[in-house]
Amino acid sequence: MRAARWLIALLLPALAYAQALDLSPEQTRAFEIATMERIADLALIPPKLNTSPLPQYAYDQLDYGMTIGIARTPGGRLWAAWVAGEDGPKAFFVLATSDDDGVTWSQPRLVVDAQSKALPMYRGVLVGNVWTDPRGRLWLFFSQSMIQFDGRAGVWSSVCANPDADNPEWSAPRRIWHGFTLNKPTILSTGEWLLPVSLNPKGFGPFDGAFRDLDFYRGANLFASTDEGATWKRHGHIAFPNATWDEHMTVERKDGSLWMLARTTAGLMQSTSTDRGRTWAAPTEPPGIRHPVARFHLRRLASGRILLVKHGETVDAHEGRSKLTAWLSQDEGLTWRGGLMLDERGGISYPDGFQAPEGAIYISYDRNRATDGEILFAKFTEEDILARQLVSPVSRLKVLISRPLKKREPRQ
Repeated sequence: MRAARWLIALLLPALAYAQALDLSPEQTRAFEIATMERIADLALIPPKLNTSPLPQYAYDQLDYGMTIGIARTPGGRLWAAWVAGEDGPKAFFVLATSDDDGVTWSQPRLVVDAQSKALPMYRGVLVGNVWTDPRGRLWLFFSQSMIQFDGRAGVWSSVCANPDADNPEWSAPRRIWHGFTLNKPTILSTGEWLLPVSLNPKGFGPFDGAFRDLDFYRGANLFASTDEGATWKRHGHIAFPNATWDEHMTVERKDGSLWMLARTTAGLMQSTSTDRGRTWAAPTEPPGIRHPVARFHLRRLASGRILLVKHGETVDAHEGRSKLTAWLSQDEGLTWRGGLMLDERGGISYPDGFQAPEGAIYISYDRNRATDGEILFAKFTEEDILARQLVSPVSRLKVLISRPLKKREPRQ
């Protein structure tokens, strides 16, 4: 309601001015869109990273939880990131750490909250990831937009060079490009880093029709860095049919080609590239893989196998956002073995993870975002996946990272 009142108050003088000019309906609409694009420029202001978020952002002040990702530092510290507020305009980022392999977790240690009462509408920080690069630096990727999507949004990054320190220091947020990033970069055999960036088909609500000059770039983009993240350059692009956030992930196959999977309203779609991601084949359905409209996780493991974390007791079926399972492929994604059940319950989604140097796999996910708001993780091995049960003494399932403790107010 607040955003609607501010928007009306902001637009009425502009619309009255347009009417005074006796503009045609088409000219009036163009004037409205231009006004909204100026409002969207508020999302270009760099957000501040709050490294002393307590007590304002303690668990007893949080009432929502949507997982973003999990990473491990060279010293073994786990960092988990998730969205608080809502999966929408009020969203903001929360990060916490564990120094005992996830047995216990800190209160929030870093918050990225771009909301301000001085703004005419909500400015959300929604989706992103955490990633430890080969130099041991911890990257935080996040997307900032007016409301949930203003037609442009923007991917930002901040880097922590001392993520194991008592007081980690983060670089000032830097805007990479437009759109959203939901998954970790992929490092190619050439040393290039590829960052997945998605630009949605159109803006939401009053931003519908904004930034039409970006229409060519809408879809699943890849940004490449050849200097360890100092600079990023748009590298390639593909528009999947029935796209919904894309949430694309890419692995490099042994023949040097790239294989991409992406989320669509029809389930997963795939594409391949033989020129290191600059151009992509026409999208098709991946044979034998069925998945709901939800995030998945795809990664090359140190053993050479490909890891797929998806919903469903079998690779070729699912029952919505339930039954999160892990699978392995030895033949570059043609067939899958295993099927370790990570969590059989409903209301679970958005897996993300990494493989530790000793081989253990960590996958974070959320459960019942708007009610329980739990952020959890599983730790398991390739042997567990193939056995379809935990056989390693280090493995654990359904480990709680965080739970919001504030009573959730009814949505207005």
